[in-house]
Amino acid sequence: MTHSPARHYICGHWIGDGPLADSVNPATLAPIGQYHPGSAALADSAAKAARDAFFSTDWAYAPRLRAQALLEIADRIEAAKDEIADLVVAENGKIRAEAIGETMAAISETRYYAGLARDIRGSMQEIMPGSLSLFHREAAGVAGIIVPWNAPVTLLMRSLAPALAAGCTAVIKPAHQTPLVHARIMEAISQAPSLPKGVVNSVNENGIDVGRAMTASPDIDVISFTGSSQTGQAIMAAAAPTLKRVGLELGGKAPAVIFEDADLDLAARELTHGALAMAGQICVAAARFLVHESVAKEFETRVSAAFKSVRVGPGDKPESQMGSLIDLDNRARIERLIEQAGDEGELVLKGAALSEAAFLTPTLFRIDDVNSPLVQEELFGPIVSIETFADEQEAVAKANATAYGLAASVFTADHHRALRMARAIRAGTVWLNSHLKLFAEAETGGYGKSGLGRLHGPEGLYDFLETKHIYSEPGRVGGMA
Repeated sequence: MTHSPARHYICGHWIGDGPLADSVNPATLAPIGQYHPGSAALADSAAKAARDAFFSTDWAYAPRLRAQALLEIADRIEAAKDEIADLVVAENGKIRAEAIGETMAAISETRYYAGLARDIRGSMQEIMPGSLSLFHREAAGVAGIIVPWNAPVTLLMRSLAPALAAGCTAVIKPAHQTPLVHARIMEAISQAPSLPKGVVNSVNENGIDVGRAMTASPDIDVISFTGSSQTGQAIMAAAAPTLKRVGLELGGKAPAVIFEDADLDLAARELTHGALAMAGQICVAAARFLVHESVAKEFETRVSAAFKSVRVGPGDKPESQMGSLIDLDNRARIERLIEQAGDEGELVLKGAALSEAAFLTPTLFRIDDVNSPLVQEELFGPIVSIETFADEQEAVAKANATAYGLAASVFTADHHRALRMARAIRAGTVWLNSHLKLFAEAETGGYGKSGLGRLHGPEGLYDFLETKHIYSEPGRVGGMA
């Protein structure tokens, strides 16, 4: 089935002039539709529309209006959830259960921030007698939101919902791999009757032109980016001349630490899902299994069997448990990493291509060299290392051995040890006896190369709010004689 070309959305108008590019299903390599690539000029136009809306409407000062608009957006996404999930399967390659889960998570996120929109509070302090300092929390301005391809529904609303709740207006750049998904979400957003024109704008990418223009634009005050650490560094540097606030959720290399007293069946089950959800193309995926040496062989046997039993196939087939990679280039990249893993370590389970499309079965490999790029760098696919440790001290050292710090997990029956490890591991999220549990209410974010700021939860608003100090001397009433 083909779809109408994905257009840009600026100041309440759909724009679709000019050339077209194909959107391709990675599970079949067949085009499923087309999109209109954007330009720097369109990005500038969208930023101007967002800035005009910020200053010419009551949006920034009307929390009840913002809450209502967010609820309307959530309702319209929910009404289209099956169509959106089908598009995610077709453009992204993930299985339909993941696509539905992602869509429902985006709806939950939007409704959560609709509630928070009505509860943004400042404070007051009497610094000296009769002198009042009022601390007001207000919208930061125009937010530029750059969305990745791996979870195009959730990761859009994870930034857009708090931006709108805070009172910001927005310019969005979707990933070029998932323009049809994004266009359908924008259609839902555009149908919200309480949303003023110009508050939400969207421009499709064309290479890096649109993202670069957004980062440099003097009309954009905040950039919220989810993606690779390398691109995040480039965005941070490009935003420096205009001194933009930058929120970055970047790469990860999540260690899963399995102690000798862990429930190995539970660990294997949780980590199979935690490593292979979205074919491992998720920044919080379990990427390193750190196993106590006394149970390493037993755990390896169990998790290898679990990995081997995962049914890889098209996302629209009910029997599929893992979908495709996003494209052939990424499949070829992972295949090269598999060969490297065989050279530097020992392959326990070697992944293989299943067809001419972007399917690849999971890989497990043993490695001892913590300095190897295979351990140090994000691999972003269904490929996981197995490393061993002798005691808690070594487990902490190995868990913290990379420059990333986005997520981790610890498996042990000892609650005190679990909490010690959670405190010692330098990561924004540490799951205990589980992995990949994400909620709208619970902040996520990283240490080190994994980024700046937090998304989800109340702190998800912070990137989009400024604190204003208002000082007053109204004088004292009934003061000392």
